[in-house]
Amino acid sequence: MKKAKVVTDEIDDDSRAGRRYRAPALEKGLEILELLAGEASPMPIAAIGQRLGRSTNELFRMMQVLQYRGFIKQEAAGGYRLTDKLFSLGMEQPRTRSLLEVALPAMRQLAVKIGQSCHLAVHSKGQIVVIARMESDEQIGFTVRVGYRQHLLKTTSGAVLYAHQNADTRKRWTAMWEPQPGQQELASFLQRCESIHGRGHEMAVSGFVAGVTDISAPVMRGGQAAAALTVPFVHSNVLRLGMEETVGHIEAAAREISEQLLRSDSRV
Repeated sequence: MKKAKVVTDEIDDDSRAGRRYRAPALEKGLEILELLAGEASPMPIAAIGQRLGRSTNELFRMMQVLQYRGFIKQEAAGGYRLTDKLFSLGMEQPRTRSLLEVALPAMRQLAVKIGQSCHLAVHSKGQIVVIARMESDEQIGFTVRVGYRQHLLKTTSGAVLYAHQNADTRKRWTAMWEPQPGQQELASFLQRCESIHGRGHEMAVSGFVAGVTDISAPVMRGGQAAAALTVPFVHSNVLRLGMEETVGHIEAAAREISEQLLRSDSRV
């Protein structure tokens, strides 16, 4: 009876904390993956242990399993980094796969029409992540790699995504932001989003690359933005189209993808 009482108390404590069961080995592996996902440079196992509050011996076997399964990779210098396996698994989700199947042909046509590259970004844990790109056929251009992540507040794609969400979704996304913005920064961002929602696109000078203006429009699904179709417009001496014409083509491509998604979802 005493043993049963201990088990009952443990389950009750976990329930109060919002969790019903514990899986220590799984949690250890997830901690490693989450840590490496946020690091730009490979991390030695000792540094990983220090950040997670665990010993090297405690992590060694788990690191070996994750490496064998292809989730992490050890670099020549000895540090570990995340591979793209988790990203690839995420892309296999039916909704994401259908989004890519519909978007890529439209993105290819858009890149040819405007002579600029384009990419597709979605929300992920308070950030934007690029899930597809299409390069320009021009000699000079700028592309963003697939898998690129950035804080949602710092990108045009992020502002377009946030602008076309309902209140509940905005609240959930806001809670994920790290670091949290100050009151003035948040107020400015929300004002920007209201303006975007009114005109249906955003156009802003890139905060990361000189000579580039980011132009973005929402891809809608179920009444909210499922993705942002963005062109990093490169200002050069020879342009196939000016910015105003480019905006029209981006909006048209985003609408085409949205309409095809609607037809695809209605058939399911």
